[in-house]
Amino acid sequence: MHIGNTPLVRINSLSNALGVEILGKAEYLNPGGSAKDRVALRTIQDAEKQGLLYPNTGSRIFEGTVGSTGISIATIAKARGYNTTIIMPDDVAEEKVKALQALGADVQRVGPASIVDRKQVRIRKSRTQETNILNYIEAASPEFVTITSDRVQGVDCAAQANGPRDEDPVTKPSVTAPRGFFVDQFENRSNFNAHYDGTGPEIWRQINGHIDAFVSGAGVGRFLKSKKEDIKVVLADPEGSWIYNKVQCRVKFEVMYDHEEAEGTKRRDQVDTVVEGIGINSPRLSRNLQLGLPIIDDAFRITDAEAVAMSRYLVHHDGLFLGSSSACNLVACVKLVRELGWKDKQAVVTILCDSGSKHHSKFWNDDYLHDANIPIDMNIIGNLLTESV
Repeated sequence: MHIGNTPLVRINSLSNALGVEILGKAEYLNPGGSAKDRVALRTIQDAEKQGLLYPNTGSRIFEGTVGSTGISIATIAKARGYNTTIIMPDDVAEEKVKALQALGADVQRVGPASIVDRKQVRIRKSRTQETNILNYIEAASPEFVTITSDRVQGVDCAAQANGPRDEDPVTKPSVTAPRGFFVDQFENRSNFNAHYDGTGPEIWRQINGHIDAFVSGAGVGRFLKSKKEDIKVVLADPEGSWIYNKVQCRVKFEVMYDHEEAEGTKRRDQVDTVVEGIGINSPRLSRNLQLGLPIIDDAFRITDAEAVAMSRYLVHHDGLFLGSSSACNLVACVKLVRELGWKDKQAVVTILCDSGSKHHSKFWNDDYLHDANIPIDMNIIGNLLTESV
């Protein structure tokens, strides 16, 4: 399966208007349609190398996701001989669910909840969510060996259900035994390594080292910083995500704290956003974000209106049909260039995470946006490109 070596695309309308080079790595051209193909492939390969997964044994891969990661996992798992169960919020774009089902994945829908809602828990990273997955595995088959990326969770589920055994319950399972593997994308180092070892070096080669800023993820940014220390690494953060505040506090005040994140001060209902796939609605630093956060120079908060405006602007001026996270990244590119006053052909690279094909029912649905009171106005980008700094 050919994953990676995607092209760098010059965004002509933005580059010409700003006097710089805005380049997007077209990750939507991967087989599964997003940058998450790299993560899914690396995660499964690493699990196989560690003896945690064996192909064609009836094993099942589990993950909680808003869509793109799940589609990539389902695509690669099918090619490698695994089953998949994908747990996702029930408010994501419906075409993502249909894509997963077409790939043969078992899709479990859960209600989305804010980080302060004790009645519901997103099935993602927490131990509670992991336990839910283990319970599902046990119900699916008493013979499953439940394994995560960094440790064996158990072996004979049926025996464990009948009570503790005298011998050590964590024993090496049979190679042919079906297993349940929890990807745990936010904590699994394979996620970070996929971009540090793959995406980052590709970008460096493609641009011959002539890069001044990178807008998107921590893994790529850390690699690029290792090659050229003065590269600006910037994150684009949608409404409702907490990462912007954390980065601002660290960069401007040299602390990892913000009063808006203090216990008891979080709003009961988090800001909803039409952007899917980026941003984190949780105050806990994941392992992968911890690896990259020290090299992040800045972050820009992107509104839904700005992301929508950018998507329509790019279709109109460049013929690019992109998803919400890609649009967010490009808005951040423009804001960075405007803030720094660049206009001398500096090179800014970002990730075009996925196309608009997974976003027809929400982000690219004018009726949905109207009902959500999100304006559709390309002038937002036109003004951003020309306004005085």
